[in-house]
Amino acid sequence: MRDTAGTTTGLRERKKERTREALVDAAQELFLRKGYDATTIDEIVAAVEVSRRTFFRYFAGKEEVALARAMEFEALFLDALTSRPADEAPLTALRRAGTEVFARVAGEERDGAGREFLHMRRLIEDTPVLLAASLRNMIESERRMAEEIARREGLTPGTDRRPALLVTLYHSVMRVAMDEWIEGEVLEVAGLARLIDDTWDDMGVLLTGRWTAGEIRRS
Repeated sequence: MRDTAGTTTGLRERKKERTREALVDAAQELFLRKGYDATTIDEIVAAVEVSRRTFFRYFAGKEEVALARAMEFEALFLDALTSRPADEAPLTALRRAGTEVFARVAGEERDGAGREFLHMRRLIEDTPVLLAASLRNMIESERRMAEEIARREGLTPGTDRRPALLVTLYHSVMRVAMDEWIEGEVLEVAGLARLIDDTWDDMGVLLTGRWTAGEIRRS
């Protein structure tokens, strides 16, 4: 007799993932079309044809579903950082983990993904409750990243400031690059990856070289 238990479990898990993705997509479409405050959970579940009970199996509320994509990206990055070779310097590990995640996202990028990201970022920044939640998530993400850097370097988290400083520097570079990317006309992931590399180059010069208001002098 063929054992179907494993197959059934696999199908069930794939169905759960499809339901979660459908809820995120529907929520984002409604948020962008109607606004965050004007959108209700009832409208989100109606768009996917599931119950409120199903929604709350995946998300604590509107706030969490609105930030789902950003949280997924942070989780991917932390996994990539944890998987980097142990002999890599901390900053190298951070940069290569970021490159790895962006390459993966670029490979999966669907039509309009960049534009959707832009609009959701603006929605988050223009919605106080989402902006506050996003900042809380970023702080928690930085804490986990610093803990991972400390683990890799054999340091005790909380007693050595270097991992926290490095992670703060990393996020500062990413934020500046992201803002510049959003202000541009071409919203594609490969372009963002190149912009991040350029921003890191500039940061290296700022930290170790001389610069003026008019130019950056590279040695």
